[in-house]
Amino acid sequence: EKSYDYHRHLETAPVHTARRAPDATPAADELALPDGGWRLVWSPDGGEILRNAVLDFKDYLGTSMGVAVELEERTSLDGWQDLSRAIVVGTREQLSGCGANLKGPKDYRLSVTSERVTVCGFDARGAMFGLYNLEARMNLREAPFLKSGLDTVRHSLYDSRMAQSWMGWMEFPDALLSRMAHDGFDAIFASVLTNPNGDRTTAENSTDFFARILHKVRPQDPARMHDLIRRASKYGIKVYAPIIYQYMGTSESEEGLRKLVRDIVREFPDIHGYVLLTEGFWYGKWGGQDAGKEYLKDWARNWCKAVAIVAEECHRVDPSIEILPWEYNINFRPENADVKRYFIQQLPEDTVPLLTWENGTGLDFDGFKGWVRDYAISRIGPAECTQAQIDEAHGRNMRAYVNGDTFVCGAQLQTVPYQPFPYQWHARYRAMETHGVNGTMESWTQGYNPNIMTEFRGWYCWSDAPETDDLLGAIAAREFGAENREAVLKAWRCFS
Repeated sequence: EKSYDYHRHLETAPVHTARRAPDATPAADELALPDGGWRLVWSPDGGEILRNAVLDFKDYLGTSMGVAVELEERTSLDGWQDLSRAIVVGTREQLSGCGANLKGPKDYRLSVTSERVTVCGFDARGAMFGLYNLEARMNLREAPFLKSGLDTVRHSLYDSRMAQSWMGWMEFPDALLSRMAHDGFDAIFASVLTNPNGDRTTAENSTDFFARILHKVRPQDPARMHDLIRRASKYGIKVYAPIIYQYMGTSESEEGLRKLVRDIVREFPDIHGYVLLTEGFWYGKWGGQDAGKEYLKDWARNWCKAVAIVAEECHRVDPSIEILPWEYNINFRPENADVKRYFIQQLPEDTVPLLTWENGTGLDFDGFKGWVRDYAISRIGPAECTQAQIDEAHGRNMRAYVNGDTFVCGAQLQTVPYQPFPYQWHARYRAMETHGVNGTMESWTQGYNPNIMTEFRGWYCWSDAPETDDLLGAIAAREFGAENREAVLKAWRCFS
């Protein structure tokens, strides 16, 4: 394989390929979709996201499962309960009486009878993810078979699941965006360490340490950002971007920050949120992250004032814009939990702190004590500092997002595309759920790429997920052969 062959594959290869096992036969308790004769019924009132998902599902059935369905558009889905030999897709408003138990965005209900498969989403994205979950179920089964009598309501556990591109700078081809949506991602972060409108005020005018790093970062092309937002929206994917600025605490510096934010929001009204990472958005002099507590508290107050300025200017235009302050570099050792909590106390309540999940976790091996320096799947998380910050945020009725890789931890093994430690990953997923994490950044170092751990993770971002061994067993049998199922599970337990 030549360099970048896989990049080209992800950019050009079709998302769906033949996946039907020729010897698969339905069990007594399964519905087998016939090779022909069924309809895929929907209403175009669902908008572009739903239309794109319906066309994708039709392509999936034909390409992956050898099932041809007739596409049927209806101006109204009234009477959907009486349709037969049909897959019916819509939102709770379109499918009267179907979505009463759906609570929020991305929720969906799947129901299967002998004559009808129904996908009801809380919204268009919920219907989209419901269709993609049907695909995932058939992929596990390697056949167009679904459990008869299936009736599940799945609630989304996260407001946003965010990732970067494994392919590099602003490289989000449509095929990759589609694969991300199929794996349950609904947000991307683009592009790190550069303002979306191309502003380079800090990079070109500051001599501070981190500004010199920013100076080497390539300029952003606003046209590419507009194009990315437009294309991502077809897949229900929100775009987050950084704001890069060195805030000095002076009136001139404040006005400069306000102007920068106004310019960005005016040019990009469809950017969903802004990540204010201390590597690019900082106060005064960059550094001193391990300084004394009084210095850090003073730094926190001033940095949080800059965060408040960004939030004020953004929310003046659109209160729904998410502001994600991320004080990543500040000392995250266990003994600094009170200072990390102090940062949360200074933040405006209309922001959403983005926290680093396992960094700083205390270690004790045979009497040798230490702490996680930079990402480690050997620690489930959260770190002591992160736990304190989550508690503080929730105590203030603030949401909390975390940066926690869920299929690769870059600082440990940076030469592999994914790490097959599924039981260890699953323990982290459960910990995030238990601690009430509201959103995630899931691929900080390496970026997203499709693989079996990504597929595995996607199941646990909604409620009513399969038992771990059942899901892993199905993946193992599919990938390595049914005769090797137990051997693969044993290996995965050892790796984990």
